[in-house]
Amino acid sequence: MSLEITFLGTGAAFPSPSRGASALALRREGQCWLFDCGEGTQTQLMRSHLRAGAITKIFITHLHGDHIFGLPGLLCTLSLQSNDASKAPVDIYGPLGLRSFLWRSLELSHSQLLFPITVHELVPTRDQCPPEEFKDFSSLDRGEELPQGPPGRVLHLDAGEDSYLLVEEEQLVVRAFRLFHRVPSFGFVLQEKPRPGKLNVQKLKDLGVQPGPSYGKLKSGAAIVLENGATVFPGDVLEAPIPGRKICVLGDCSVAAGGGGRAGLCRDADVLVHEATLADGQRDKARQRGHSTPAAAAELAKRCRAARLVLTHFSQRYRPAGQPGHGDTAVTELRRQAEAVMGGREVILAEDFMTIEIPMKKWKKEELMTTEIP
Repeated sequence: MSLEITFLGTGAAFPSPSRGASALALRREGQCWLFDCGEGTQTQLMRSHLRAGAITKIFITHLHGDHIFGLPGLLCTLSLQSNDASKAPVDIYGPLGLRSFLWRSLELSHSQLLFPITVHELVPTRDQCPPEEFKDFSSLDRGEELPQGPPGRVLHLDAGEDSYLLVEEEQLVVRAFRLFHRVPSFGFVLQEKPRPGKLNVQKLKDLGVQPGPSYGKLKSGAAIVLENGATVFPGDVLEAPIPGRKICVLGDCSVAAGGGGRAGLCRDADVLVHEATLADGQRDKARQRGHSTPAAAAELAKRCRAARLVLTHFSQRYRPAGQPGHGDTAVTELRRQAEAVMGGREVILAEDFMTIEIPMKKWKKEELMTTEIP
């Protein structure tokens, strides 16, 4: 089962000829999910190998323009290219206020979508941004009905889990967690559920289980009764479950909000996507603006025991690797700063149209062991 992420925009603040504004696409089993949608994202999609019409879910980390200004235009283009029968509904998840932004954008531009959208809003907490920047959008458009389909859910923090449950399907779960930025920001964790372990053929033989349908039943989690009346339970013959893959995509942030729950949710991530807007030498400036440096991102990745750290959301002052230029720092310096913290674990610099595949976990027990980081 394939799982991959493709970066459509890796620049901060605004799109440029070398870097698009923030956007990332995730593909799994034919589905395409979009994380953030900065200005020009639909053009980036057209230039990529992805098909925009396959998008069924969109996740917005926060309401700064470089992460949402492309969303109304993308939805309108999808509508123009589809009809009622061909375009699946689109679920959109993001901070409180996103529904009003989309509604007003579509209303004022006299745009009508030919497919339903549902906007699920996450209610932030006041500690996700400086007190003077916090705005309560809970009363926006109160009493008015959205012109497009059902309004969607309003999601509150689950204090026990320190997260928001967004999606739960048979094979995976998606949660959001709080981040601190100049406006409330969120990170998203996509976690596949564990797969059943491998059948221990020797134990099956010892118990007298004959090859055939009984193997399939045990594998699927059902007990079987043998001819001698003995019951064999899946736990008797199945090895340890195989952990699912985990991808973490963080929005703009300087630290976690509410006590640092992101480290637990992101533990043992296969890929951790984290912003690194400014170099380590500008740490104070980064914190002042609610952003991170490569070392800060790497410290989180190390604490989470993430297998791979992918840095993105670079200030336009950092030119892409291999691109000629004078006076600006090459982005490769940011990787070196993160590698100095990561202790040998992989650090990747995201570039527009880069695709990263996340392979499934193997059956071998030694490949499932997690190396502890001191």
